[in-house]
Amino acid sequence: MKIGNIEFGSRPIFLAPMEDVTDIGFRLLCKRFGASMVYTEFVSAEALVRSIKSTVSKLTISDEERPVGIQIYGRDVDAMVEAARIVEQARPDVIDLNFGCPVKKVAGKGAGAGMLQNIPLLLDITRQVVRAVHTPVTVKTRLGWNSDNLVITTLAEQLQDCGIQALTIHGRTRAQMYTGQADWTLIGEVKRNPRIHIPIIGNGDITSPEEAREAFERYGVDAVMVGRATFGRPWIFKEMRDYIDGDASAAPLTFDQKLDILEEQLRINVERIDEYRGILHTRRHLAATPIFKGIPDFRQTRIAMLRASTVDELTAILEDCRQRLGTAVSDTPQMTCTQ
Repeated sequence: MKIGNIEFGSRPIFLAPMEDVTDIGFRLLCKRFGASMVYTEFVSAEALVRSIKSTVSKLTISDEERPVGIQIYGRDVDAMVEAARIVEQARPDVIDLNFGCPVKKVAGKGAGAGMLQNIPLLLDITRQVVRAVHTPVTVKTRLGWNSDNLVITTLAEQLQDCGIQALTIHGRTRAQMYTGQADWTLIGEVKRNPRIHIPIIGNGDITSPEEAREAFERYGVDAVMVGRATFGRPWIFKEMRDYIDGDASAAPLTFDQKLDILEEQLRINVERIDEYRGILHTRRHLAATPIFKGIPDFRQTRIAMLRASTVDELTAILEDCRQRLGTAVSDTPQMTCTQ
């Protein structure tokens, strides 16, 4: 698979762009464990044009994480074009246009998935951005606004005609938000369309190595994008890569190794920002990680973890988890606690 001049090899797996999740520390870890491409948190075009400091800071990328995409969203042609030009100065490998975010503060204002209610404007933005920059432009969107407006099969061809170099499709409508089950049948239909020659990237409900492989084999997509399943689990890319490649010799990571990774993520975030905000950036992952499932009576520990305000305090709690899980495993050999 190829986007522009970037060669990804066979069956690549991408990290989805996610607000308050895909900061540079997390992206670097996902890249280390096999993510073929990572994306920044999505960036407001309006805020970028106004040089809002917190938004501009999201453009910081590292050569170690390449290839990396920066995703922008907005509803105004001029703002999106200007934002794309600003983004290009940060030298991403891909500029991605977000026409899929369903949250009210974005879609409710006509941006993100809200653009699916104004297809002519969506296409005009895409066309103008493609013309304005030299970096490959891609799009991420959904099946349609709701079940009565499943426009993706037609929209995919229209976007391709605008000059985009890859299309990511989330298998839900905006009305579904993140509920229900992602429908991959239309993603597969787009991929099988003989008039489509750009890569099609599938997204939605890919939470395990088995589901990732099925997405490739059953629907024929060129790449798979993984979102919420990566929370507190950057090593999921290794698990998926090993399974898809049939690497039977690859040893699964132990609980200790996984906890070391989460502690490293904490250190990266604190060093990159500051102690308070670094901890906040890490909490979401600690709350979502599956590795603590084997610890008895974990609820109070989880509350303490999410209330910790210093690195020393949080590290002490994590190390206590290490000891407690080790005891639990020794007392109950059949317990599974790493999945």
